[in-house]
Amino acid sequence: MNNYIITTDSTCDLPDDYIGRNNIQIIPLYYSMDDITYGGELKLDPYEFYSKMRLGSMPTTMATNPDVVETCFRELLEQDYNILHIGFSSALSSSYNSAAVAARNLSQEYPNNKIIIIDSLCASLGQGLFVHHAVKLRDKKLSIEQVADYLESHKQNFCHLFTVDDLNHLYRGGRVSKATAVIGTIASIKPILHVDSEGRLTAFSKVRGRKKSLHTLVNHMETLSKGYEDKNDTVFISHGDCIEDAEFVAGLIREKFGISNIIINMVSPTIGAHSGPGTVALFFIGDHR
Repeated sequence: MNNYIITTDSTCDLPDDYIGRNNIQIIPLYYSMDDITYGGELKLDPYEFYSKMRLGSMPTTMATNPDVVETCFRELLEQDYNILHIGFSSALSSSYNSAAVAARNLSQEYPNNKIIIIDSLCASLGQGLFVHHAVKLRDKKLSIEQVADYLESHKQNFCHLFTVDDLNHLYRGGRVSKATAVIGTIASIKPILHVDSEGRLTAFSKVRGRKKSLHTLVNHMETLSKGYEDKNDTVFISHGDCIEDAEFVAGLIREKFGISNIIINMVSPTIGAHSGPGTVALFFIGDHR
């Protein structure tokens, strides 16, 4: 039939019902916690994952290797599908490179099929929002090349803003210094971070207090999305097991922008291992990241 399938990584953080409804194929990333490796068929309930983190368990993460991606791609190619793969930011994981290697390995074996690999430069539901736009274009009957061209030309418009409750998790991942983590914790400093134009996690601003940090996410959205209001019919929010804070941000967005379609889901363990419990992240379309 030679239609195309959209594939992406488990770091997209899209709800399971959305994934199933839109026929998205997920490639797993793996993580280890308490000497057990999860990902693929073996999964840890996200509530249990964050509960373990709060009790002191420190997970480690690993990228998908090319063999895993190649197996997933081969199953689709055997069904005569073309593949549009939307990868987790190459600045945060080698999973994008694994997908590119798998595509090169399979291209000669399946010369009549297209495999297009896109580095989304996105993470969490920012990657999910990227996939969401690909799905909308696919459903409008755009070709695989047209969708890929659109995504490549607009990827800098996918904005990520997030805050964390505990700076020590960012310190463990090398995102902030130990002094910043200690002083920030004592002074209740809450960083506002984003994913920059190269797909890296970087500081955006900082405020004092949790509630103010949540308001600041929405205030920054107002600035960055000015002129792009018609592009934000759907906004995504992810959270590290703090649904009340995510719902609070969603309420601010409904009040300020009149946006009713807001998709909320938990931050996956692969990303949550570095951001920690209490993370709240906001994703939308704007003028620039």
